[in-house]
Amino acid sequence: MLKRISLPAADEYADFYTDYIQRASQRDDIYTALPDQIDELRSALGHLSNTQACFKPGPKEWSIKEVMGHINDVERVFSYRLLRISRNDPTPLPGFEQEDYVHMAGFDDYPPDDLLAEFEHLRRANIIVFQHMNAEAVDRRGTASGVAVSARALIYMLVGHVDHHMASLHEKYLPNV
Repeated sequence: MLKRISLPAADEYADFYTDYIQRASQRDDIYTALPDQIDELRSALGHLSNTQACFKPGPKEWSIKEVMGHINDVERVFSYRLLRISRNDPTPLPGFEQEDYVHMAGFDDYPPDDLLAEFEHLRRANIIVFQHMNAEAVDRRGTASGVAVSARALIYMLVGHVDHHMASLHEKYLPNV
């Protein structure tokens, strides 16, 4: 197991993901951030009633449950990309349309606790995989959404993606429920 995963260089990910990488880099240790985010999400959202979790800050915005479901979808998509790339699979990986995924999923019908439990299970499974990656696997690069990306960057992107949405939840959602 690697003790630390260094910050990815700018050529290891698409410009679109810069915010995620920057957010993740503000964490002291990427390895401790991964399990910490399980507790952070549960602490922020675990007390919400079903009605509160359906809150939307605007008519075209996602509900809290839809944000949580989106976080879970991205956890799956990014971790699948990470698995393929870290295993040296050269197959270019397609992108996905997040709006379509959220729309088709029906997350507002899920109990909030199921969405939180789903994240915890996905993240804990990912942590086990990451703990067993060597430096060569972390350094590998592949193509996702038509752009080069490293396994290292994907680990940072997973953390940064959650932090991005947590900031939005704390700013636009939770003060209003």
